Amino acid sequence: MNDQSANYFARGNTARGAYFLYDSAFQGLNRLYILTGPPGTGKSTLLRGLADRLLEQGQHVELFHSPLRPDELDGIIATDLKAGIVDGSVSEGITDQTAREVVTIDVAEAVDQERLAKHIETVADLKEKLAQLYTNAYEGYAAALRIHDEWERYYIDSMDFGKADDITRQLIEGLFAGHEHDTPTVRRRLFFGAATPKGAVDYIPGLTASLRRRIFIKGRPGSGKSTLLKKLAAAAEQKGVDVRVFHCGLDPNSLDMLIFPELSTAIFDSTAPHEYFPDRDGDEVLDMYALSMKPGTDEQYARELAEIKERYASKMKAATAYLAAAEQIDAQIKSCYSAVVDFSIIEAIGARLQEEFDNLLES
Repeated sequence: MNDQSANYFARGNTARGAYFLYDSAFQGLNRLYILTGPPGTGKSTLLRGLADRLLEQGQHVELFHSPLRPDELDGIIATDLKAGIVDGSVSEGITDQTAREVVTIDVAEAVDQERLAKHIETVADLKEKLAQLYTNAYEGYAAALRIHDEWERYYIDSMDFGKADDITRQLIEGLFAGHEHDTPTVRRRLFFGAATPKGAVDYIPGLTASLRRRIFIKGRPGSGKSTLLKKLAAAAEQKGVDVRVFHCGLDPNSLDMLIFPELSTAIFDSTAPHEYFPDRDGDEVLDMYALSMKPGTDEQYARELAEIKERYASKMKAATAYLAAAEQIDAQIKSCYSAVVDFSIIEAIGARLQEEFDNLLES
């Protein structure tokens, strides 16, 4: 993993629909370029080229991946330059207030509108199919979340909330003692993973690789993992400790990871579909099931839990299949546009942007 780059998602395919965190992920930049225009015009390729050039120049770059195709980029940030570029068609929530200066660049000038007119009915039909497939996927994830709520109830009933509160209080005291500042911080909200056409994808190993301490939270649904993280995040803000807050890719109302840069510490939900295990010094396990749950809960409800797990897996599989179908339709839409794009214009736009970043480097 390149220490010069960090990989994130700032939009997700979730049980609550398409969910965007770009307003938070890109906040505080001095300059933000927004690329507008249709799909298939080479925006992701342009972003990748700019990112590679910045990395060659020794710059740290944050890469924001597409949840439909994680190999493609939705946006980038040159961290030290405090400048970013984003595909405006997938970055809902960004406003003129997101950055000190916001510049819009319309790549639609590269599209031959006369030639595109021959495909307009086909594109409209494909977009309608795409919207329906996304709707089906989101409904599937929502159904899976409702089943997950059933799953949680078996464990919530066996939870010792007093012990969970003690664990949280001890963590707050142990993590933040001696690191408090007078000025409260503003949390930066991100996704470390996403539901994709190939299933769950996450970037936890790379995001935590350089940190001295990693706390792996183990447990069961309903064992207080997200609640613990929410309380830690709130305490960090109150005490002025910088925190990056990572939302759950299925239910963005829940949290799955916190990173405290100045403490060189991460604490995260290390259960499926992002299950990891300690493998180096500085790694430790916090088992919420063992510490705060009535012993024997798994065994007592083994039959009921097995049935719930099967239903949950089935809904997740079906929703993922709809996303895979959406990717194929999206590819057809892109090909309709790509066939009528003058890519020399896109290359010229990329060259102008590179010149802008070179000027920022020199200033």
